[in-house]
Order: sequence, then structure tokens, then C-alpha cells
Amino acid sequence: MTESDAKADLRLYLQDARDALLWKLEGLSEYDIRRPMTATGTNLLGLVKHLTGAEAAYFGETFGRPVEAPPLWITGAAEPNTDLWATADETREQIVDDYRRVCAHSDVTIESLPLDAVGQVPWGPRPELPLRRILVHMIAETQRHAGHADIVRELIDGTTGQRPGRDNVAPGDSAWWEQYRSRLEQVAKEADSGS
Repeated sequence: MTESDAKADLRLYLQDARDALLWKLEGLSEYDIRRPMTATGTNLLGLVKHLTGAEAAYFGETFGRPVEAPPLWITGAAEPNTDLWATADETREQIVDDYRRVCAHSDVTIESLPLDAVGQVPWGPRPELPLRRILVHMIAETQRHAGHADIVRELIDGTTGQRPGRDNVAPGDSAWWEQYRSRLEQVAKEADSGS
């Protein structure tokens, strides 16, 4: 496999995760995309804002190509969790546009550097990492947060799946799913009573 082929494969997986994440916002109200759906405040728009900062840090700052983006609290550049939610004056359009802009900047970094180019990651446990490792990290990070978005979206309105027209779940109507969920609940209770 050539380096060009390896980059194309890695970019494919990164872009797939990016697209899945943004799809989770479609058709929802401003309230629903900002709603904290877990005890730790996980919300759809905040996930996009966070990944904007992560892409900027890892594909921008790390390789000496800074780009404007929300600072990540984990790097020490902002107050805790500030990159994980949108303020009332930050619009959906602004955050999504910023994400797309930063992703395009990231793509230029990926295309212009060899996979063994070393970047500086002063906030991480390993201060120097090659582009290949950064790419794998960002695929994992984006897929992880796309998974969070899957669950949050399902909690909001029942929408499931990876992308429109390809839901990646077993076929069944609401009655089938309720019966399935009840079955799992019963199994969980039986397993708990046997322990």
C-alpha cells in the first residue's frame, strides 16, 4: 500500500465520522441540539464544538498551522468543559461552519505532510507524535463522539443510524422494539437475581 492509499483510507474513516456527527443535528430544534442529555451535560452541538477545537489543535497547532477554533479545556486553554456546549449567542450555523472550515484546514495538513511528519503535542502524554498517530487518534476521537451523538439523538427523538437511509439497526416497528427492549430488561433482571 502506498502512502497515498494509506492516507486515503484514513481520511475516508475520518470523513465518515465527521458526516455522521453532523447528520445528528439535522431536523432538530435549537433547544434539542443544545439539551444536556446526560448527567455530565452531553449535548449534540457541544460535541461538534468540541471536535472543532480538537481538529484545530491536532491538525493545526500540532503541525505549526494554527487555525482559529474554540480552545480545548483539556489543553489548559479554557475553563473546564467550555468547549463542550454552545452559548446562547453561538448559532448552529456558526458552529457547523466553523467545524467544516477547520476540517478543511485539517485536510490540507493531512494532504501536505507525510504520514511520518512529527507534530508537537505539548498538552499530551507524548509531546511528539507522527501524523499517522494523530490521524488514528482523531478517527477514534471523532467516532467516539459520533457514538455519543447516536445515543443522544435516539434519546431526543428516536432517530437511529449512521446516516440517512442507512440506519444500521435491525428492522422492526415500535412494537417490535418495545418487545425487544422488554426482553433485554427481563434478561438483565434474571442475571442480577442469579448473582
